[in-house]
Amino acid sequence: MHQPWDVHVLPSAPGRTFLITGGNAGIGYFVAEQLAATGARIVLGSRDPRKAEAAMTSIRSYVPGARLHHLPLDLAEPASLKSAVDAWDIDRLDAVVHNAGIALDDPPRRENRHGHELMFATNHLGHFALTGWLAPLLAAAPAGRVVTVGSFAARSERLDPADLQCAHDYRPKRAYGRSKLAQMVFGFELDRRLRAVGSPVRSVVAHPGGALDALTPSRPPVHSRSVGERLRGLPAGLLVQGKDAGAWPLVRAVLDPDVHGGQLWGPGVFGLRGRPRLEPVPPHMADPAVAARLWAASCDLVGVAPGLGLT
Repeated sequence: MHQPWDVHVLPSAPGRTFLITGGNAGIGYFVAEQLAATGARIVLGSRDPRKAEAAMTSIRSYVPGARLHHLPLDLAEPASLKSAVDAWDIDRLDAVVHNAGIALDDPPRRENRHGHELMFATNHLGHFALTGWLAPLLAAAPAGRVVTVGSFAARSERLDPADLQCAHDYRPKRAYGRSKLAQMVFGFELDRRLRAVGSPVRSVVAHPGGALDALTPSRPPVHSRSVGERLRGLPAGLLVQGKDAGAWPLVRAVLDPDVHGGQLWGPGVFGLRGRPRLEPVPPHMADPAVAARLWAASCDLVGVAPGLGLT
């Protein structure tokens, strides 16, 4: 029997290596900070080396002796990821947290240089491709994990397999929600495929609930908040939480030996705040027919083999 999970007393993980995409800011930063305290080697996947260095400096101020590294990754350009992984001098990877993405705001429709809609390319396609290139490293670990970070916004959306990139019906919030839904559908479909081939790698989906900057502890220069911002955010704390707490379900999905592939983890209070708990998977996130079409389309767009090599 394992002890009850304590978000403030994490199990030690020396000798293990965890990659967090977008680990230089937001929830990804706090995932990195919390995992660093386990003694594991933490790798921040980030396209900006200056931001990665600032994040590592901040983490070391809270976790003396933290073992931190930077891996240059640009999730918005999936075609660039293979060379980045090929140049990485490592023999195994114990977990990757697919966290990086374009935040929920109100951007116009944009495309990367390959013509892929930017939110879909960054949030989903980049992580889909990255999983393929990381496959040998994950398979080399005793129990590798792929933790895909979803969003509460995905619950109310549905994928349109004929318009995955919102070319015909672009609305920023809908495009964001659908890109996060695509990530979650991928995470559950990946687990089905891993089980089918008998792979020891687990694919888990987790989400942070409602996580606001105003409720997040300051980590200058990575994140700062004024007294006024903190006070204005206090009433929202009844319903949502800071990004430090939003990281808890993701950290548990990485570390807890009782977490299994195909599970969904999120905050315990209405899925918006609180300590992490296991959630039922909504049917529209686990539809095999929709997942198969998304998988095939993603393979065509990024050129990754359907099996992803995770055997």
